Amino acid sequence: MKRIMFQKTFVCLMVLIMALGLVQKPADAASAAINVNADAAILVEASTGKILFEKNADTSLGIASMTKMMTEYLLLEAIKEGKVKWDQKYTVSADISGLSHNTSLSNVPLRNGGQYNIEDLYHAMAIESANAAAIAIGQIIGGTNENFVKMMNDKAKELGMKNYKFVNATGLNNRDYKGPGYDLAIVGGPEDENVMSAKDVATLAYRLINDYPEVLETSSVPTMKFAEGTEDEFKMNNWIKMLDPNSKVYYEGLDGLKTGTTDLAGPCFTGTAERNGNRFISVVMNVKHDPTVDSYTARFNETEKIMNYAFSNFSIKEVLPKNGVLKSNKTIPVDKGKEKSVKIQTNKPLKIVVENGKENQYKPKVVLDKKKLTKDGKLTAPVKKGEEVGYIKVDSKEKNDLGYLPNTGKSDAKVSMVTKDAVEKANWFVLSMRAIGGFFGDIWHGITSTIKGWF
Repeated sequence: MKRIMFQKTFVCLMVLIMALGLVQKPADAASAAINVNADAAILVEASTGKILFEKNADTSLGIASMTKMMTEYLLLEAIKEGKVKWDQKYTVSADISGLSHNTSLSNVPLRNGGQYNIEDLYHAMAIESANAAAIAIGQIIGGTNENFVKMMNDKAKELGMKNYKFVNATGLNNRDYKGPGYDLAIVGGPEDENVMSAKDVATLAYRLINDYPEVLETSSVPTMKFAEGTEDEFKMNNWIKMLDPNSKVYYEGLDGLKTGTTDLAGPCFTGTAERNGNRFISVVMNVKHDPTVDSYTARFNETEKIMNYAFSNFSIKEVLPKNGVLKSNKTIPVDKGKEKSVKIQTNKPLKIVVENGKENQYKPKVVLDKKKLTKDGKLTAPVKKGEEVGYIKVDSKEKNDLGYLPNTGKSDAKVSMVTKDAVEKANWFVLSMRAIGGFFGDIWHGITSTIKGWF
């Protein structure tokens, strides 16, 4: 008897274990495909903001010189708005000159009292990661370090970031703002440093290359001379070694964006690369590596791993072209119009990021704006040509979908649906005739229904 009870208990236990295994949450496909040796990482498709892989992406960590992407963004914005000009001159203070000659920091030496144009300082910051040049740019835009830091934090909030804190324009630890021969004002504590999450860094990179794509013309330059032809000429070498065809970490198609290293942040890199019309953004933070690999190479190795995964597994697919229609929703009925319906179409191509081999998991669906429709589901004339009446989105069957970067204008893959033509309001005579026709039509329908009932 005891033996039978034991067997039944054992069988029940095995069934329970198997059942738990069946309902267990499936592992993230990306995590299974790549193992990134970093405290945090993320992979994003660059035109849509679609997240394809993430690891601890919402955790705030040190960002070091990746900070300079925000300084670049604010500078390019100021240039666009006409508040700053490329040929505008900046006179270097003794403190900034002193910091620029600190050889333990990444810098381009600037003369005390020397004058440099904004474009040269921008190149120094973007290519050589020059810290003194970044501070100078912050002062040009914000007037003071304190005001510029406020602008950085305000812009981060505006761009939809969630886990960040900026205390300076460079990414240095605040302790580095004071040294032999210089004493620069700081914001926050003496040991404070900028922090962001990988998702926030990716959001900044996404906005930077989409709002100001010209940034890639600079970030992709392997070497350049600062203030060429002057007494201050200085050869700058880009810290992104993946740009150099002669480097062992060279990566075809990679053209930016920013490296970073401090004691707090560890080796970091925000990269972007394009091949065959597909562009991706990757971020790695505090990369881990064994002693046989230097930290600079390690961050590029992890970036290569992520980029190879991206280009091998994902591509952009066009679900519908511009002016495309869905067979099930070609028209919308119109009330009180000269025409009784109007054709609808997409206002631009509907494109989505698709994992290779999973194209059949996506289905387009039209969602109409109920605020523009009557209770009967009709538009009311007059209707303008190109009037937005809703949108078409793509539903995914993917259970582990990671969504999109915040504040990119996308919560899912969708484009607006607009009217193909205008529909004028019908005059009173036409509306009267329709009403009369409808009245007699209802009578006739009632009579025929009654007669059918007799038989």
